[in-house]
Amino acid sequence: MKITNVSYKSYRWPLATPIRNGKHIYPEAGLNVIQIDTDENISGIGLIGGVHNGSDIFSSITSHFKETLIGEDPFNTERIFYDLWQPKIIGRRGMSTRIISGIDIALWDIKGKYTKLPLYKLIGGQFNKRIPVYVAGGYYEEGKGLKQLGEEMVNNSASGVTAVKMKIGGVSINEDVERVKTVRSAIGSDIKLLVDANCAYQYHEAIDIARKIENQDIFWFEEPLPPDDYDGYQKLSQSTNIPIATGENEYTKFGFRDLIKNRCASILQPDALTMGGVSEFLKVSYMAQAENLPISPHGNQDVQIHLISSISNGLLLEYYNGSTDPMWLDMFEEPLQITDGHVVAPERPGLGINLNHSAISKYQVI
Repeated sequence: MKITNVSYKSYRWPLATPIRNGKHIYPEAGLNVIQIDTDENISGIGLIGGVHNGSDIFSSITSHFKETLIGEDPFNTERIFYDLWQPKIIGRRGMSTRIISGIDIALWDIKGKYTKLPLYKLIGGQFNKRIPVYVAGGYYEEGKGLKQLGEEMVNNSASGVTAVKMKIGGVSINEDVERVKTVRSAIGSDIKLLVDANCAYQYHEAIDIARKIENQDIFWFEEPLPPDDYDGYQKLSQSTNIPIATGENEYTKFGFRDLIKNRCASILQPDALTMGGVSEFLKVSYMAQAENLPISPHGNQDVQIHLISSISNGLLLEYYNGSTDPMWLDMFEEPLQITDGHVVAPERPGLGINLNHSAISKYQVI
C-alpha cells in the first residue's frame, strides 16, 4: 500500500457568544482536517490542534510535507515521523509539528481501517473500557455572572459526570476566588473541581491564587504558568497541595521529558493533535508510567478516547458537551456520548470518525 495524495481542509464557524479564558478571546471555532489517500482506496483523516488561526499557513506547510509522503507505505509511521520532523528546518514546536501530528493521526487511521481494527486495539488494546470524563467549560462570557456560572457547572455535571473544569486567570485573583467558591458551592462536595488558567499567571500570582483556593478542594490546577517556565512549575508544584497539571502546549517526547525530569507537574496532559500525533503520545505515556505519573489528555475527545483507553496510567478524559460550541457534537456523524459519567471507545475501524459534511460543509474556508 502506498500514499497517493495528501489534502487539507479547514472549517470555521462563529460562536453565538464569544468565549474567553485567562489569555485569549475566541469569537469563532473550527476544525482542521488532513486526509491521506492510498492506492488501495483507503483514506485516513487526521485532526490538527489550534483551529482558530493560521489556516493558510497550515495549508502551505501541508503542501511542503506532501512531497515526502507520496509513495510512502502508511504503515511506516515511525520512519515517516522521523523524515518529517527535522528541527533544523521545520518542526520542534508550533504549527509545523501540529501538522505532523495530524499526518501521524491520519496514518494510524489508515492502519486501523486496513486491519479493520479500532485504533485503541492497534496501539495497546483495551486497558480500561469505561473512561471517566470531566466536562470542560466555565469560560468568561459577556453577561455571565456568578449565578449563571454556577448554573452552567451544575448542568455540566449531569449524566453522572464526577468532574468539571472552569477557567480562571481572566479577572483579578479575588474575583476568581469568588468564582471558584461559587462553583464549589453549586456543584457540592462530591464533584471534582478542576481549574484552568491557560498560562495566565506569573509565578507569584499563581502562588497567591493557589493558596486562596486550596480550601475549595481543587482536584488540579491546570497550566498556571507559561509552558517553558519549567523552574516556575517545579517551585509551584512544591509550594501548594493542589496537584499541578500541564502539557497541552508541550511538544514531542523531548518537551515532556523535560517536564518529567524537572518534576513540573503531578498530571501530564499531552494533546495528540498538537504534540506529535499518536506515535509521540504513546512514547510520552510510557515515560510517564516509569515515573508513576497519570495522563489526562487534552483536546478532542473523539481522538483521545482511543489513546487513554489503551494505556495503564489514564486518569480522566476531557469532554466538551456543546455548551459553549454546539458544533462539538455535530462535527462527526457518531460523536462520543457520555453514559453514567463515562465514555467507551468506538469499535469502528481506525479512529471511527466520519465527518458530518451536511453540518460543516457550509463553513469550509480552505
